[in-house]
Amino acid sequence: QVLLVESGGGLVQPGGSLRLSCAASGISISFSRMGWYRQAPGKQREWVATIFRDSSTNYADSVKGRFAISRDVAKNTVYLQMDRLKPEDTAVYYCNGRTAFSDYWGQGTQVTVSS
Repeated sequence: QVLLVESGGGLVQPGGSLRLSCAASGISISFSRMGWYRQAPGKQREWVATIFRDSSTNYADSVKGRFAISRDVAKNTVYLQMDRLKPEDTAVYYCNGRTAFSDYWGQGTQVTVSS
């Protein structure tokens, strides 16, 4: 059974930082394409960042230069470091794991950016 468990969300002021974690089990992040997506109220889920098997990364234009995706293979965990947060970053953030066979999602963690 594959489980992706996100944590680290919360309430932060504009300009602040948060680090999200995605602990994976039943899937090796080394052999999977791992990513973060987000969904704001009333909007469709959108892609945020991806880390590939070779550790290369890619980002949505809206977060480029502010967010950083990384992984710890020993802990089988993927991270999303979010700096210089803006109110428009408010959303539920979801971890995604993609293999040759299937797509897996976590339950999401709420990030609220507000003063």
